[in-house]
Amino acid sequence: MTWNPLEMVPGRLPALACLQAKKRSVKKLYLYEKSQAAREFEKLVPPHQIFYADRQRLDQLAGGIVHQGVVLQAELLPLLSLEEWLVRNDRPDCILLVLDCIEDPQNFGAIVRSAAACGASGVLFQKDRAAPVSPAAVKAAAGGMEYVDLIQVTNLSRSLLQLQESGFWTAALDSDGDTRLWSADLTGRIALIIGNEGAGVRRLILKNADFHLAIPLIGEVTSLNASVAAGIALAECLRQRVPKD
Repeated sequence: MTWNPLEMVPGRLPALACLQAKKRSVKKLYLYEKSQAAREFEKLVPPHQIFYADRQRLDQLAGGIVHQGVVLQAELLPLLSLEEWLVRNDRPDCILLVLDCIEDPQNFGAIVRSAAACGASGVLFQKDRAAPVSPAAVKAAAGGMEYVDLIQVTNLSRSLLQLQESGFWTAALDSDGDTRLWSADLTGRIALIIGNEGAGVRRLILKNADFHLAIPLIGEVTSLNASVAAGIALAECLRQRVPKD
C-alpha cells in the first residue's frame, strides 16, 4: 500500500483533536503498545481500526516527526475556496488570518494554533509560495487545524478585494506601519495579514490593505517571528472582544 504523508496525523494532541472535532473521517490508528496514550485512544477508536506498531514503524509512518507513540491515518483536511467560506461565514465579529507567503511549516502550524485559541474563524493562505498542510504543520498546530477553517486561494490581492467587498477591514502587520496595534479598532469583521518570515508583507498587498499596524518594540531586537507577531495581534483582537469585568 502507498501511504500519502498528508493523511498522517502524528502526535497525541493533533490525533486527539482530530477524533474529537470529527472534521474528517478516521481510517486507522497506530499506537505504540507501551505508550501511556494507548489506553486513552483505545476508548475513542473502534478496535478494528487500531493497530499496534513498534517505534521503527511509527517513525516511518510519521515521517520523522515526533509522534509520542500515536499516529492517526485520516482523510485529508478540507480546504475551502474563499467563495465557499464567505457563504458559510457571516459572523459580524469574524477574525480571519491572511498569510502572505508564510513558508515555514512550524510557523504555519503555530499561527493556526493561535488562531484556534483566540477564536478566529479561518486561516487563508496561498496555493503557491506557502507552506502546505503537511504533517509537520499539523503537529505544530497541536490540534488547531481541526477547529479552524482552512482557505486556500491562488491570488491574494484579489482575495483581499473580495474580503473588503464582504465587509472585512484588512489590516497588515508592518513594522513601519503608521498605526500602533493597541490604537487600532479591531472589532467587527477583521482580516489580519501576516507577512513572510523574512520579507514581511509584500508591497502590493500593503498597498491594498486598509490599515498598516505596527507592534511597538523597545528592545534591541527590532523584529518578531511571524507566528509570535500573529499571536500578539490575535490576542489584541480577543482583548477587544471580551467584556471587561
